[in-house]
Amino acid sequence: MNVALFPDVVVNGETIPSAAIAAEAQNHTAPRDKPGIAWRKAAQALAIRALLLQEARARGLEPDPIELAPGRVETEDEALIRGLLDEALTIAPVTEDAVRAEWARDPDRYRSAPLWDVSHILCACDPRDEQEREAAAARSVALLERLDGDAKGFAAVARESDCGSKAAGGHLGQLGPGDTVPEFEAALRGLTEGGMTPAPVLSRHGWHIIRLNATAPGQVLPYETVRPKIAQALEKAAWARASRTFVETLAAKADITGASLAPI
Repeated sequence: MNVALFPDVVVNGETIPSAAIAAEAQNHTAPRDKPGIAWRKAAQALAIRALLLQEARARGLEPDPIELAPGRVETEDEALIRGLLDEALTIAPVTEDAVRAEWARDPDRYRSAPLWDVSHILCACDPRDEQEREAAAARSVALLERLDGDAKGFAAVARESDCGSKAAGGHLGQLGPGDTVPEFEAALRGLTEGGMTPAPVLSRHGWHIIRLNATAPGQVLPYETVRPKIAQALEKAAWARASRTFVETLAAKADITGASLAPI
């Protein structure tokens, strides 16, 4: 991105240099052929940050950083913004009626995780080693050709798998979301019961031929089980709305050039 094509941002006389915006732009998505969108998102984010920090200092707030996670402590600027929002925003408590109404809108959204009964054949390799990866790929394709789309013969071919499950015909048992590596799960989600991957699937462990023996879709969860999750989501949504309104109030009184706070 050519920084010279984009202006500095000035918020109430405080300049945010184009170099800082270019660095921030790396954290924002945009179509590859439209880098200006990432720039505008970055300029907007930094302008909002400047507005909030200016307001926090105008109110005489002092930063009190907290630990967000093990080894991750807020910066002073993050602590100032958190303190400002805690002081400035008033969020009405989420009512039981609101939670129940949100749940009743579509109870089917709240389900337990599905379970998949799965078998696989593994041709192990280190994917980072090109020669090893290609050799394992050729072997997995040959095994797949022997199956010839017939998943019923899976257990016999699975005896040549590099996984310990070969003793059980490749059977891995019941798996749920997160139980396997992402590449494996993504392929699994695309299968129908009794189906098999049409081509080997590469993961960090090597090449897999995957068979979905059976699936048990997640069950609709009772209201009392999902109530805390719904209440938390409504609280976050209310906080986000109040934050946007607060920023809009600050922006209406501010002198900002080089950035727009309108939705992008």
